[in-house]
Amino acid sequence: MERITLDGINLTLANPIELPLRWVGDEELLKQLLAAWMVIDERDIPFNPRLIGKPGVGKTTLAYAAAKRLGRKVYLFQATMDTRPEDLIVTPVIGPEGSIQYAASSLVSAMISGGVLILDEGNRMSEKAWASLAPLLDDRRYVESIITGLRITAHPDFRIVVTMNEDSSTFEVPEYIHSRLQPQLFIDFPEADEELAILKENLPFAGSSILNYVVQFLQRGHASDEPYSVRDGINIARYALKMMAATEKDPRELLPLAVERILGEEALRYLK
Repeated sequence: MERITLDGINLTLANPIELPLRWVGDEELLKQLLAAWMVIDERDIPFNPRLIGKPGVGKTTLAYAAAKRLGRKVYLFQATMDTRPEDLIVTPVIGPEGSIQYAASSLVSAMISGGVLILDEGNRMSEKAWASLAPLLDDRRYVESIITGLRITAHPDFRIVVTMNEDSSTFEVPEYIHSRLQPQLFIDFPEADEELAILKENLPFAGSSILNYVVQFLQRGHASDEPYSVRDGINIARYALKMMAATEKDPRELLPLAVERILGEEALRYLK
């Protein structure tokens, strides 16, 4: 891990992440996200976009793909309802011989290195956690660590994107934060051809008949406003293929079982 010194305080930086993700969805969404991060004048600053959609539609994949398109290091912070302000900035840890050391969060590490921070499922955080990020998300572009007394200014190349799920297990984002997280990009369920391409990307070892079967199931679910996502489809196909290897049965015979095990018995109504 990289270590740096700021105003006499030694910080250990988090490592960037490398994920086997590739965006194969709507290219227009990728362009919109990259446009939000652009700086077109020395007096301009980048936006802090948020990606909104149901779980499993590819928000994190889109954010990661955009960051990689810029050639930047990518950092990920998974937000939860227990996230504290110090978790987002600098945390004290016990070092050798009981000494106190300071670990920079993935967010601060991205700020210092000029990377991209994906704040995943940001609307699971409380207002207290969001308040610590308010100066970072406007033209001040800094955070303050109460633990160390440091004011940490973001590198000019630093970018942030926040993903938010549309479900009931989330907090309402404060209005003063809401206005700082712009623009809002909505990611809907993909069309059938896009969904098939995503399945092929994630399951290149699966036969086309299985993937088409799963796409048809998902599309019927979308038409009925069910929350079934392409992630669910990947899991259904993968489990059917594993069961095929274990039992030597035709995977199409096993798909109803896979649907039931992944999504529950009520999902069987969308099989034909």
